[in-house]
Amino acid sequence: MIPACLARSVSGRPAGPYRATNQVGGIHQKLVWSLHLGVDTLDKVMVHGATRFPERDCLGTREVLNEEDELQPNGKVFKKVILGEYQWMSYEETYQAAVCFGSGLAALGQRPQCNIAIFCETRAEWMIAAQACFIYNFPLVTLYSTLGGAAIAHGLNETEITHIITSKDLLHSRLMAILLEVPRLQHIIVVDSKPTSWPGFPRGIMVHNLVAVQELGGRPDNSKEGKCGWPLPSDIAVIMYTSGSTGIPKGVMISHSNIIAGITGMAERIPDLDETDTYIGYLPLAHVLELSAEMVCISHGCRIGYSSPQTLADQSTKIKKGSKGDTSVLKPTLMAAVPEIMDRIYKNVMTKVEEMSSVQRTLFVLAYNYKMEQMTKGYRTPKQMHVRSLLGGHMRVLLSGGAPLSAATQRFMNICLCCPVGQGYGLTETCGAGTISEMWDYSTGRVGAPLVCSEITLKNWEEGGYYSTDKPNPRGEIVIGGPNVTMGYYKNEVKNREDFFVDSNGQRWFCTGDIGELHPDGCLKIIDRKKDLVKLQAGEYVSLGKVEAMLKNCPFVDNICAYANSDQSYVIGFVVPNQKQLTVLAEQRGLRGSWEEICNNPDMERDVLRIITEAALSAKLERFEIPKKIRLSAEPWTPETGLVTDAFKLKRKELKSHYQDDIERMYGGK
Repeated sequence: MIPACLARSVSGRPAGPYRATNQVGGIHQKLVWSLHLGVDTLDKVMVHGATRFPERDCLGTREVLNEEDELQPNGKVFKKVILGEYQWMSYEETYQAAVCFGSGLAALGQRPQCNIAIFCETRAEWMIAAQACFIYNFPLVTLYSTLGGAAIAHGLNETEITHIITSKDLLHSRLMAILLEVPRLQHIIVVDSKPTSWPGFPRGIMVHNLVAVQELGGRPDNSKEGKCGWPLPSDIAVIMYTSGSTGIPKGVMISHSNIIAGITGMAERIPDLDETDTYIGYLPLAHVLELSAEMVCISHGCRIGYSSPQTLADQSTKIKKGSKGDTSVLKPTLMAAVPEIMDRIYKNVMTKVEEMSSVQRTLFVLAYNYKMEQMTKGYRTPKQMHVRSLLGGHMRVLLSGGAPLSAATQRFMNICLCCPVGQGYGLTETCGAGTISEMWDYSTGRVGAPLVCSEITLKNWEEGGYYSTDKPNPRGEIVIGGPNVTMGYYKNEVKNREDFFVDSNGQRWFCTGDIGELHPDGCLKIIDRKKDLVKLQAGEYVSLGKVEAMLKNCPFVDNICAYANSDQSYVIGFVVPNQKQLTVLAEQRGLRGSWEEICNNPDMERDVLRIITEAALSAKLERFEIPKKIRLSAEPWTPETGLVTDAFKLKRKELKSHYQDDIERMYGGK
């Protein structure tokens, strides 16, 4: 039986607070904050795993067998890799590696409760380094590997870093240029095994390999070095710098107990989670979604196989044609994904469907519609769709977070990959925890009920016209409370006073800035964002995020940023068009030229604007919300361009600067 109500208001008022109805002891009991009895800090999570599952596989990495240059039809050369099987470290080996590394860091002068930074790609060494820091009570400062030089230097200087853990690639490509801007830095630990000597660094900076530091820590005279008791639950475990869609990144202080509470709430929503599960890790570990997901796995004895967006599937950009991507070899059962990755899979498959013969296409559509109809009625269907093998064929739970997932993509994942998609909502400031939809809930556009570790209230926002008394459903700014709400921003009291507060019971709350609507069954829907609201010249309010969410479903749109000036009467947009769709349209119009020339063609701009306008009207957008002019962008927006965050959220300030000339042109300035 499907429960009638997943969350209820504790107070009985429409504003809440709302709690999960499956809360142990009922909604009036304390929120859940711990997964296993006595496991109240992150070092104990690893000890628990190593004690219960010492011989089980813990962290896996594929061996690089060969690297080759592959010439593309356009003359460019891409580096391709041929990878072998996964090589595994057991839980006991992982724990011992972390203990030795932590001891080695202490021997190099790192002290408990003094910050240490990690600036590294997602890989097994990242997790070993993190576990070492948790064991030895070194607060771990995490930085996205795609941050710009100034942002990296800001984070390292603000947290007074003397030791940093990084990779050979990032040391050369990102850190080298800013070393002189980080005066306190003394030790760089490189996770790669080669080279072993590092000449040419500024005076006062020593470079070590991770293995050498582990060997140093394993010496009998260092085995007790720097160990000043276990961390307390209230001690800071991580200072996580958010990618920041606006301005300088902020460091979020996350205690051991915050993460324990967050992963407790998340784990409760994943059905039948146990040591037989395999998780594929490829999102940035500096992102709260990935770190929390991997800690959930370690707390349950799952194995984690590492990957990257470039090697994830057989069709991925770095995988040599004919060889296997990571999902085909690992065959994972669990995966976290941001909508950008899932949108990419969806669009790739739908492009292939368009290329099928009419008979094949008809069969695909029939199978797809049959499955959708059965799922809508609440039935499971035995019909398998070949697309499932894209992610290894064994996927049973996909967790989506970081941004809203379009209805079309969510339906596609449920139907074609034969596995439920749990849509989650949370922020770095709440340890990624807030809500996750139940796995049997196939409704789209919602993010589920509050987790057992948190509660939600809706705060009236008069300017936007959202009130908890709204009919048919209460609406307002989402405010999250619970033991998963973090300790605030590092050295930023002004923002702390704005965004966090403590209630009369001593519970911490975070004001998200997101606008939500609570449905009668207790599930939340994100409907707006305070910071995305722009007032047009005539007084109409436009939610840029809402406009973008509606138009991203248009097949001609790969990405879109809506923009509006308050002294203007209409919205404009920057659009990254879908290359295949636009190229076909150009051919139909008899237009020839490079991709850039097609995007810069005024006729193409007009055609895409017409298509977008039709899509906007179908989506029931108001006339004043629909972009009146657009600029087609030939370059995709990736974290490397600095125009989107690591979670692929738009950086509005950077996009505005990047397209300033186009803004002036579209608003008649030139």
